[in-house]
Amino acid sequence: MKKSTIKYKETPPHQLSEIVIPLLQWYDCHARILPWRENPEPYAVWISEIMLQQTRVEAVKPYFDRFMKEFPTLSSLSNASEDDVLKLWEGLGYYSRIRNIHKAAKIIIDLHGGQLPASYEALRSLPGIGEYTAGAIGSIAFQLPVPCVDGNVLRIITRITAVNSDITSSAVKRELTECISKIIPKDRPGDFNQAMMELGATICLPNGLPKCEACPVSPLCEAYRQGRMMDFPAKKPKQPRKIEEKTVLILLSENKVALRKRPEKGLLAGLWEFPNFPGNLSEQEVRCMLSGLELSPVSLRSLKKAKHIFTHIEWKMTGYLIFVKALEGKAFRWIDAEVLQSQLTLPSAFKPYYQAMLCVTRNDWREK
Repeated sequence: MKKSTIKYKETPPHQLSEIVIPLLQWYDCHARILPWRENPEPYAVWISEIMLQQTRVEAVKPYFDRFMKEFPTLSSLSNASEDDVLKLWEGLGYYSRIRNIHKAAKIIIDLHGGQLPASYEALRSLPGIGEYTAGAIGSIAFQLPVPCVDGNVLRIITRITAVNSDITSSAVKRELTECISKIIPKDRPGDFNQAMMELGATICLPNGLPKCEACPVSPLCEAYRQGRMMDFPAKKPKQPRKIEEKTVLILLSENKVALRKRPEKGLLAGLWEFPNFPGNLSEQEVRCMLSGLELSPVSLRSLKKAKHIFTHIEWKMTGYLIFVKALEGKAFRWIDAEVLQSQLTLPSAFKPYYQAMLCVTRNDWREK
């Protein structure tokens, strides 16, 4: 089948302009009650939108409530230490998001009088705020008639119009964004953008059949008319994830655990981690490595294998729980387990081994 291409740069197709009223009517009746919607002031909208990037709504709710309680104002966030904000974010992943929030908070205090700027361009200039987030904040908090286009919105629009151009193409996304910008109602831009988000999250689903029978715009949807909902959106096939094997060491001595910091750039930049090494190392290979690190193991136990999936990488991990004689190993920091639990941030990738460490410390196992 020959692919259709976008040919409506100047004028959106009629069915796009006609979705506005039924979509808003549906949203007024079916919008989920979410904590950041109850009081859509700029700071709360900003924090919620960053948290919602690559994270499910239900997972975000407790983090949002906890974050706003701990840092109720931009000033309190700006004055907090990086360790404190990272710890509060622990478990949400994609830690560059919170680092950018923290940087942006300081800039807002210094350059914008402590208030998020009510300008799309000024919002875009802040760390971590791209086109989508600037559009969301601008429209929801400041009623700016600007679009916020993500994968959900692209899916909805390509289904309504039956355009199967590749949505991973920046040119396609740009043209679709221009079309949406032409139909945003100037009196309710924030509600329109949130209605699109809501429709994509609850009705026009990415996986499995969409709930067309409950969709307020299905009479206007060309994919629905043709019975080809699952043909859209068109995307290039995903590249397979790179598999990396790692051996993780939980080194314990004198009620302390060995940690080290990851490099300041790259995956999980600047976060604490358990010492880990490339490959699926055997017990004998681990003992040889410990000897090279000038560590004297008293006991060594293998742990269950684990895996963690990042966007483009999958870690397959082998773990060992090891007691050593003394606080040796200059490559590590020896941290009290309670300090790790209460103050430091450990990426979710290490959660299985973190739980194993907690079992040891809680049951007061002793070195043999």
